[in-house]
Amino acid sequence: MARGITETDVHTAADELVAAGERPTVERIRAHLGTGSPNTVTRHLDTWWQGLGRRLHMQQVRLAVPDAPEVVTALAGEWWELALAAARIECAQALAIERSTLLQDQEALNEERARLDNETSALRAELDAARHSLQVAQVQATEQQRLIDQLQRQSGELAQQRDMALAHSKELEVAREALQAHLQRAEDSARAERESLTQHLRAAEERAHAEVDRARQEAKELSSKLSTLVKERASVERRHRDQLETARMATADIQQELAGQRARADALEAQMESLRNLPIALEAAFRKRSSAGSKAQRTKAKVRGGSGTP
Repeated sequence: MARGITETDVHTAADELVAAGERPTVERIRAHLGTGSPNTVTRHLDTWWQGLGRRLHMQQVRLAVPDAPEVVTALAGEWWELALAAARIECAQALAIERSTLLQDQEALNEERARLDNETSALRAELDAARHSLQVAQVQATEQQRLIDQLQRQSGELAQQRDMALAHSKELEVAREALQAHLQRAEDSARAERESLTQHLRAAEERAHAEVDRARQEAKELSSKLSTLVKERASVERRHRDQLETARMATADIQQELAGQRARADALEAQMESLRNLPIALEAAFRKRSSAGSKAQRTKAKVRGGSGTP
């Protein structure tokens, strides 16, 4: 109830309802007061009915006529008894109705209480489920945070590995460029050596052709040696091309082929050095043979002159 009511409030309200010609009931008293619970109003209304006879008797005493005839007094007493009986009957009927109403209200309250208990149980179950779900969510959130931290650490490690791989790749690129430059210089040097050897061989061929008329036999030998030299030169050039092709293919694997490329370059340089000395040896041999042929011709001329042969 919104505020408490007293027994005096209920008795006053009942008196006012009787004065207005209405029978006091629980609902009428509550409507008249504007507040009060049914149980409280019923309890105070019972005390009002219980004191009603005493208050009516007191009222009868106050209204009694002095020196009234006995017949009048007897009739008044009978009327009063009838009024009390009627009041008791009406009071009992009202109380029965009120009790029935209260029982119905009590049943409704019990049903409402049961419904509220069921709803409370359901809400408690939902609360327990929500708490369990919250605990599960907290555990999952903790696990997810752990996974996130682990992924972040792995990401950092992968970033470091990527940086190391990029640095190593740059180092390999620098080494590849250095090896490429070295191979280019080797190719240029070999090309220059080949051109120099070709020019020298051409000069040797021209000198050999100049000596053909004077020494055919020597020219044949020289031609044979030149042919052999040309074949050797072609063979050397083929080997050189093969070695250069091998060197180009070796650039894809810098560390494994670098030592082999240097060794082959050294071997090629030794072969080139041998080829450089070969034309000098050939030229010396040509000069020696030419000198020997000239001496033989002068000797034959002297012999012819001494014998008188024209």
